[in-house]
Amino acid sequence: MTMTPDTGLPAAEPRFESVQQVRDALRDAQYLADDGIAGIAYLADRLQKPILVEGPAGTGKTQLAKSIAEITGAKLIRLQCYEGLDEAKALYEWNYKKQLLRIQTERGADETNEDWTDVKDDIFSDEFLLTRPLLEAITSDEPVVLLIDEVDRVEVETEALLLEILSDYQVSIPELGTIKAKQIPLVFLTSNNTRELSEALKRRCLYLHVDYPELAREKEIVLAKTPGITDNLADQVARVVRSIRQLDLKKAPSVSETLDWARTLMLLNIETIDEQIAKDTLNILLKYQTDIAKATKELTVDD
Repeated sequence: MTMTPDTGLPAAEPRFESVQQVRDALRDAQYLADDGIAGIAYLADRLQKPILVEGPAGTGKTQLAKSIAEITGAKLIRLQCYEGLDEAKALYEWNYKKQLLRIQTERGADETNEDWTDVKDDIFSDEFLLTRPLLEAITSDEPVVLLIDEVDRVEVETEALLLEILSDYQVSIPELGTIKAKQIPLVFLTSNNTRELSEALKRRCLYLHVDYPELAREKEIVLAKTPGITDNLADQVARVVRSIRQLDLKKAPSVSETLDWARTLMLLNIETIDEQIAKDTLNILLKYQTDIAKATKELTVDD
């Protein structure tokens, strides 16, 4: 059995045979990846390293992890990050109510034999441990894709919780010792760049930047994700969205909002976008009134 040099854990069977296989499989799952995205996924699998995926909101970072889980048949475990996230929500916590009940039960059974060492060994066991996403991911018996979503939302101090998991695939629990991974999950961390991540975190990951797609690729995404849309309308959608992104906006439209707009036009039975239709439906693409006002004033649609 081969072992991974960094962790000492058994080497997992490769999930992918080639970069092209990753790209083709993602396409079958309706995720249109370029060679850069497919290549990083392939390398992360072979090197058994996490992927840090950065880029604007709504460009498909989270969906990439979901699609990789789909094409590999792995279980998706998601840790949604937020300000105030702590160890009890990310790693594990003890079931205090159950522990207290056990202590009370044992005392009631034999009040003359209250050896704290015995009680402590009993209540700090797997039976009383509540696993959270990070611990669940490494203790799972089945293959896992671990998604740590919007990691830039947590405080810098909280990043330290991730470092042991991302480098050694283990969790140290004072009362139990070190719990090592049963298998190495494929890990995706996403960031919207709301703050700079620590060097220690970045050092443990492969890096991928997912930006707004080029015109041709966004058109392809619209065609794939909007059943029944015509080639001409998909082309117009992609071109108008691209022109809107070139304006100085508070928030540019994301790919998900492009798709919302395309579906809206389909529901309204629009076959061709003119300037008035574009301006009347800007609220689907833009979410700030200042952006809508600016786009209304500056947007032009080529016939």
